[in-house]
Amino acid sequence: MADTSASTGSLADLSCRDFACELAARKSVPGGGGAAALAGALGIALCSMVGSFTAGKKRYAEVEEDVCRMMGEAEELRSKLVGLIQADAVAFEPLSRAYSIPRDDPARAQELEAATKKACSAPMEMMRACARSVELLEEMGEKGSRMLLSDIGCGAALCSAALMSASLNVFVNTKALADRAYAESLEQEADQLLATYAPRADALASLVARRIRGEE
Repeated sequence: MADTSASTGSLADLSCRDFACELAARKSVPGGGGAAALAGALGIALCSMVGSFTAGKKRYAEVEEDVCRMMGEAEELRSKLVGLIQADAVAFEPLSRAYSIPRDDPARAQELEAATKKACSAPMEMMRACARSVELLEEMGEKGSRMLLSDIGCGAALCSAALMSASLNVFVNTKALADRAYAESLEQEADQLLATYAPRADALASLVARRIRGEE
């Protein structure tokens, strides 16, 4: 059975140093899914940070309500993505058990199918959360403090990476599903999220780069 924590508690409770060590270790979890969730959480956390430095400033009084709304939603997304670090690891356990079932066991195919479907859930949720995070970063980039524009760009770059990383964890699982209708439904949603939000995130990061370098 796969170990889903370093010793006790959730992977999300580890220090940055310990999480990186766990990620580098010869074990199945945390893996790419957990790393994707963490990257997304860091990306949207930067949106909250910009909002925190914007709220209450007289210069941004006209957008105060919008900033506070964005901060509230950003914190919900951050919490969700942090939770998905552990959720992704936990979902691997039944998948690992299913693969260990002897191939001649009649129950293997059904167990493997159910576990694989469950393993798709966390990375799909990561993609949805990252997509919304990109939207919030775009809005915060327009309304937040100009002094923290680089942080918006960093958040966008992280969310772009998280989207792609999470999608790989979707596709590696849908590839193995016998239920092709279910698999194709997830793949279509993942493809749409990638096609829509990865370019938006990349464009935002590029726009920020041009602005802070005085090119626009």
